[in-house]
Amino acid sequence: MNTHAIPANASTASPNATTHVQLNNGTWMPRIGFGVFQIGNDETAAAVRTAIDAGYRSIDTAAIYGNEVGTGVGIAESGVDRGELFVTSKLWHDDHGFDNTLRAYDASLERLGVDALDLFLIHWPVPTLDRYVDSWRALERLLSDGRVGAIGVSNFQQPHLERLIAETGTVPAVNQIELHPGLQQRELSAFHAANGIITEAWSPLGQGTFLSHPALSEIARAHQVTEAQVVLRWHVQADRVVIPKSTHPARITSNLDVFSFELGAADIAIIDNLETPDEAGRIGPHPDTFAG
Repeated sequence: MNTHAIPANASTASPNATTHVQLNNGTWMPRIGFGVFQIGNDETAAAVRTAIDAGYRSIDTAAIYGNEVGTGVGIAESGVDRGELFVTSKLWHDDHGFDNTLRAYDASLERLGVDALDLFLIHWPVPTLDRYVDSWRALERLLSDGRVGAIGVSNFQQPHLERLIAETGTVPAVNQIELHPGLQQRELSAFHAANGIITEAWSPLGQGTFLSHPALSEIARAHQVTEAQVVLRWHVQADRVVIPKSTHPARITSNLDVFSFELGAADIAIIDNLETPDEAGRIGPHPDTFAG
C-alpha cells in the first residue's frame, strides 16, 4: 500500500442517527454490522457480498479469524464504494507491542486490500502479557497519523480500560464485548456510558441459546418478527452496536431489519430478566484469564 487515507465515511457529517451511532472522536458507525467470526475464508467472500447487497454497511473481521482476505474480496466484489463502508479489524495478542502492532495493522490492510480501516481494535487485553498499553500507544499513533478512522478495544474489563485511560489519556471509542440476554454486562456498560465508550456486542444472539425461549417467541409473535430480530432490537434500544453473524441469506437480511418496530417497556423488562446468574451464560473465555 502506498497511500493510507481515512475512509470517506469517517467524516463527522451526520447520517441517520436512528441507524448510526457517533463515536467519541466524531466518527459515525452503523448500529448493525455483519460479523464473520468462524466463517471460512472462501465462504466469507460470498457472505460479505450477500450482506452488503442486503444493505449492511459495516463489516467486522479480525486477524485471528483467518478470513480478512475473503472479507476484502467480498468488499471489492460488492460494487459498493469503499467510502460507503465501515470496516473493522482487530489486533491479535501475538502482535502486541508498539512496533508489532504497527506491522500487524499494515498486514491487515494488505490482506483486506484496503488503504485504511474505519475502526481498529485490540482483540483481547491478555493481562499476563502486560503489553496492551504499548499496543494502545501504537493505535494512538495510527489515529494521529490519519491512518485509521477510530480506535478501540475488545473484551476489555473496567480495570483494563481505566489503565489505558490513566496511562495514555485516550479513551477507546468502542469496547466490543460478549453481550446477549444471558450475559448483560450492566456494570461494564454503565462505565462505558459514563466515559463516552460505545458498547458493541459480539455474539449478540448468544449463539441462538435464548431464541427458543417462550417469552421471546411471544414478543416476536406480537410484533410479527423473528426472535432474533427481537433480541437485536433490544440491543439497539439500549444504544448498543451489534454484529450478528450468519451465512444464510434470509437471516442475513432479516437481522438487519430491526428499525421498523419498537419494543415496549414490558418487552424490554422480560428480556432483561433472562440473564443467567453468576455469568453462567458466558459463552467465550473470561478476559481476566484468557491467554490465547
